[in-house]
Amino acid sequence: MKIGDMDLKRSWPALAGIAAVVAVLATGFAWTSGLLGQRVTSTTFLEDIPHDFPAGYRRAHGKGVCFEGVFRSSGAAAKYSDARVFTQPATRAIGRFSIGNMSPYAADNSTSTVSMAMMLTADNGQQWRMKMNNEPYFVTRDAPGFLAMVKATAPDPATGKPDPQQLGAFLKAYPEARKYLEADAVKPWASSFAGATFYAIHAYYLVAGDGQRQAMRWSLRPHAPFAAWSVDERARASHDALFDEVAQRLKKSPLYWDMMMQLAAPGDPVNDPSQPWPQTRLQIVAGTLEVQRVFDQTDGMCRDINFDPTLIPAGMALSNDPVLATRAGIYAHSYNARLHEIGYGNATDAVGKKAPQ
Repeated sequence: MKIGDMDLKRSWPALAGIAAVVAVLATGFAWTSGLLGQRVTSTTFLEDIPHDFPAGYRRAHGKGVCFEGVFRSSGAAAKYSDARVFTQPATRAIGRFSIGNMSPYAADNSTSTVSMAMMLTADNGQQWRMKMNNEPYFVTRDAPGFLAMVKATAPDPATGKPDPQQLGAFLKAYPEARKYLEADAVKPWASSFAGATFYAIHAYYLVAGDGQRQAMRWSLRPHAPFAAWSVDERARASHDALFDEVAQRLKKSPLYWDMMMQLAAPGDPVNDPSQPWPQTRLQIVAGTLEVQRVFDQTDGMCRDINFDPTLIPAGMALSNDPVLATRAGIYAHSYNARLHEIGYGNATDAVGKKAPQ
């Protein structure tokens, strides 16, 4: 069946995957967007997390590994921003590779989404925190649209597939979602973190010393070539295939990503994360990330960092992207919940302890 020119049968596996990954975030979007019709407290939000969710883990992208490295500025962004991360030669990087599955025990072939989070700390103590996925844009223009997608792509109990009428109504209200759903249906599955491109999706402003502002989006482009799993390779992949593979690579040599900044032109949609800018826009290489080693997240170095993408240094400014603001609330909930669990001694393997027998 087709909705307009969208093949529902072909797109259904992708729709199911999207629904599974994002469902845990739906209440967070509702809370931060004021969609629940009443004041909702943090306690209320945490009550909607499954009661058996493993203590001490992130509420999304629970499975991950820490990395350590260095970001080396090229100097090209210093023309647009006086942030120290762009003017000092090297900046320490602490980050995390993860997969787009809520469960910290998920198999690496359970989702096509691979992610990188990172915190850069400059010599003046200012931090730049970021969270990126291997998707170049968001599904909808705002957070209510995200909730509408969750509802529209939920399987009908009678058929096990989305209701065509609900999906059609969603696409009529949020036509920008069509390109995302169609692309996701055929997106190749990365067989390695090393060859994945990671996108920030939101626009930010670079702010120069004289106050001039330049809107930009950035991505991390790998030096390693992209390699996709075939259907058969994905089915046969080991439970921890992606994490084992990146650890083995780093035993041989560091891994590198260039930070590509795409500079907006007048009229480009700055506050809409669902709309990519034309590829003809000027791009600069702001610097290169060198990942030197990975290690288990139980030691706390990346475990206890809130990779809130609204935490940026002086010399940068946030756009008015409503999804960016929403993410800050979701990340705060997840961060506070897991720190509470760790602080009260409820976490076990999340902090490297054995569960009571």
